[in-house]
Amino acid sequence: MPAEPRADVELRVPAAGAYAAVVRTTAAGLAARLDFTIDDIEDLRIAIGEAIALTIAEADDGADLVCAFHLHTGAMQVELSTGAAGQPEVDPDGFAWQVLDTMADDVRAESSPGRFAVRFTISSDVTAGATGVEL
Repeated sequence: MPAEPRADVELRVPAAGAYAAVVRTTAAGLAARLDFTIDDIEDLRIAIGEAIALTIAEADDGADLVCAFHLHTGAMQVELSTGAAGQPEVDPDGFAWQVLDTMADDVRAESSPGRFAVRFTISSDVTAGATGVEL
């Protein structure tokens, strides 16, 4: 299996709801650098909030929430992962999953022994003139 490409930006915070604002603000700042519209940034903030809710609900006590942001012209792929006992599964009919699935593209939950992750992509409506990301 090929190695996962390194994230452009990675943030590690305690897996607790109190840190959700830090992750949402980071994501919004990165989206602004990608020239996302205000509406796209708000959609991203909502998607991040729901993905955090799904992820920290499965987190082990004292675990970290690792947020990996892969930046592309007009799009951002986000992965939120945490340490989790067992192999949790997402309820596809649950509110948080439904909201996330509506706001984002290519939404996936991945579970393996000791790890749980939610991954999604958000695309922007504005990509004219963009040739790449320069941070």
